[in-house]
Amino acid sequence: MPVERNISAARGASALADTRTRQAATRVSDDVLLDAARECVLAAGVRRTTLAEIARTAKVSRMTLYRRFPDVRSVLAALMTREFGALLQGASARGATAETARGRLVESAVEAVRALAADPLMRTVLDLDAELMLPYIVERLGGTQRLAEQVITALLAAGWSDGTIRRGETVAQVRTVLLVVQSFVLSLRPATADVDEEALLGEFRHLLDAALRP
Repeated sequence: MPVERNISAARGASALADTRTRQAATRVSDDVLLDAARECVLAAGVRRTTLAEIARTAKVSRMTLYRRFPDVRSVLAALMTREFGALLQGASARGATAETARGRLVESAVEAVRALAADPLMRTVLDLDAELMLPYIVERLGGTQRLAEQVITALLAAGWSDGTIRRGETVAQVRTVLLVVQSFVLSLRPATADVDEEALLGEFRHLLDAALRP
């Protein structure tokens, strides 16, 4: 019957449109969406960034973004993990030239503090939305902190193997290094308002090296 044919045609058109939407969403890489989120955060801060604005900046439909990230929080979590994870990897690479595993850990930590404290994304968050960092300081560890602990664990293990790092209880030793590094990342800017940054980082280097020495 004509009505049935019309219904069937409509369903077919709807299914085709849905398939095309899914294909379009698949063609857009996560990096394109996260780059757009980064641009939005740098321009307006975390609290003023919306999914709609991210979609406009990425030049995709809202549905394309929604299919990948259900809310702003999930987009920003992925963004922070990508950005800060890359900075940590870069810091490890720059510290890799030290002669001993302890030296590599110490130099990687110094480079991580230097890079994270100067990163535009981190500075924007601390300048405009610092309260959003509070849960990761007083309540729970976030994805970036967990990633940092993986890097620290590998560097500590190398130091135990070559005998240049004091062997401690693994979880506690890793967490302690994380907390020391984290405190310098979050406080380096105000702490260097009246203290030379390189002098402060030099003391940080000495502090960490002495604490890890066998």
